[in-house]
Amino acid sequence: MEQTLRRNPALRAWLLIAPAGLFLLIFFILPLFIVIIYGFLERGTYGGVVWQFTAENFSRVFDSLYFSTFLRSLYIAVLTTLFCILVGYPLAYFMTSRPPRQRNLLLLLLMIPFWTNFLIRTYAWLTLLRTNTGLINVTLMNLGIIKEPLPLFGNDFAIVLGLVYGWLPVAVLPMYASLDRLDRSLVEAARDLYASGGQVFRRVIWPLSLPGVVAGSMLVFIPSLGAFVTPAILGGGKSLMIGNVISNQFLAAHDWPFGSALSTLMMVIMLFATLLYFRSTALKAKEERA
Repeated sequence: MEQTLRRNPALRAWLLIAPAGLFLLIFFILPLFIVIIYGFLERGTYGGVVWQFTAENFSRVFDSLYFSTFLRSLYIAVLTTLFCILVGYPLAYFMTSRPPRQRNLLLLLLMIPFWTNFLIRTYAWLTLLRTNTGLINVTLMNLGIIKEPLPLFGNDFAIVLGLVYGWLPVAVLPMYASLDRLDRSLVEAARDLYASGGQVFRRVIWPLSLPGVVAGSMLVFIPSLGAFVTPAILGGGKSLMIGNVISNQFLAAHDWPFGSALSTLMMVIMLFATLLYFRSTALKAKEERA
């Protein structure tokens, strides 16, 4: 057997990846296949599924109620991604401009929120943003700055704020890595050619750091689109996203086929976004080689 493996490196490679491949097959591909199949089945009278194939579940996805919820979720995900880039890019640039010892400290501070459970961090915002008992409104009213509580809770503002807080470190890390690898001699050369600070950023720093920006955007956009914990807590049950609708279909309405159809649509959109990311990075690499 040992001699066979030495003579056949391909067989040795297959044996090495077999455990990981088996794990992905059982815990990822097979459940994914089941969800897709359930999307084409009918709902049972008391829940569950009936093995009669139909495309009605996918047609229901485009009903005005669900489609408007999906568009709203897309809007919130895009808004969250934009804010994460607008806040995260200057932060990542600042971190790369510090000495190595300070960079490590800043990276540690950036990662500290991940030491706490995401649900607990979201509930912490609840204590801050509540309309009548939230710390922000109570403090402002006690100081006489406002007379009526600000509408900080139960709306899109609270959801976007919670999502930005939750996913900002995820956006910063790839941008930091991209900026950290940037060849500073190119910046110095641009300044030697009398380029202004804005020109250096537009023509040197931004194009070279764009792969990190795209990667950070994808890492924020995909989980934000399917978020259901943050909207459920900070939305106050009034501002639901498509993730909440999918959760309700499985847990409350017991309509597994329709929930599976919605999940399949979400997976297709996320797959398209991922392919778009790989396409953009491939084109960028091709341009750099040229």
